[in-house]
Amino acid sequence: MIGFVLFFAWLGFGGDYVWSLQGHHPFPWVGIVLTIVAILVAWYAYKTGPEKVLWATGARELITPQDDGERQLANVVDEMAIAAGVPRPRVWIVPDDDPNAFATGHDPRDSHIAVTRGLLKICNRDELQAVIGHELGHVKNLDVRLMTTLAALVGAVLLVREGMGRTMMYGGRVPMRSGGSGGSGGGGRRSKDAGPLLAILLALWVISWIIAPIITQLLVLAVSRRREYLADAMGAQFTRNPLALAGALEKIEGAAAPTTAIKRGVAHLCIVDPLGRRFTNREGWLADRLATHPPMSQRISRLKQMGYVELKKEGGSFTSSGRG
Repeated sequence: MIGFVLFFAWLGFGGDYVWSLQGHHPFPWVGIVLTIVAILVAWYAYKTGPEKVLWATGARELITPQDDGERQLANVVDEMAIAAGVPRPRVWIVPDDDPNAFATGHDPRDSHIAVTRGLLKICNRDELQAVIGHELGHVKNLDVRLMTTLAALVGAVLLVREGMGRTMMYGGRVPMRSGGSGGSGGGGRRSKDAGPLLAILLALWVISWIIAPIITQLLVLAVSRRREYLADAMGAQFTRNPLALAGALEKIEGAAAPTTAIKRGVAHLCIVDPLGRRFTNREGWLADRLATHPPMSQRISRLKQMGYVELKKEGGSFTSSGRG
């Protein structure tokens, strides 16, 4: 969040300096205003992030279950909250037929878990338990606080950039000072002398505005992949059935359609990438910086290895759907 504020301070004061080289705009009001706006946006994103995420996905809160699937979901959340040792989160259903789930909130006392309608259709009880356990792992690790704030900041950057873009377009219609008038000769010479520097700074400033959403998105990508592995492990720990989560992930991965109700800004919150991007299933330096989730094959392989360890410890056997 400090980096977010400093980045917008650079955008504001950088613009002030570029304009001052043209002999205009002596007081750095853009830098001051934009820095204050960045501070307020970061605070607002933190405070209202969960509500904005749920609103963006069109989720409805599950208060009174209407069918067997919703009743099973409510029971599973109760059970897994006890297993995880956290307060029961509020439960939401996203009206989307593609299977997926995510958690949001600030801490375990203010957490939300949302699942899509499609997840309730394809998962049996064990698999649903494992998915809810994974999301409660995010809650217990306080991942939801970080990831929800980042999701809100990504949206805020897009809004601020759009507003500043309109301001720049309006400002572009204002005619520049002419060097022919008596009182503007000094300003005109200053602008002419600073020509190369002005061009460089202006280019950097414009490029900064263009890549602002990319930078905030890279912040999201930098922290989300490792946290998915940890949440998988915690979900397996809560259920003591790692193969159930492996089975759920295989079913979710097999669904071909993208989760249309979940947009790019909150994709990193989901148990699997809802956008189906190609980098998600790759490994390496580039994939680690451009994908929100680890490769599904790696996640499933790790869970099956955990299941094998459990099998060796207990001397039992596992079926493909869970504990045998």
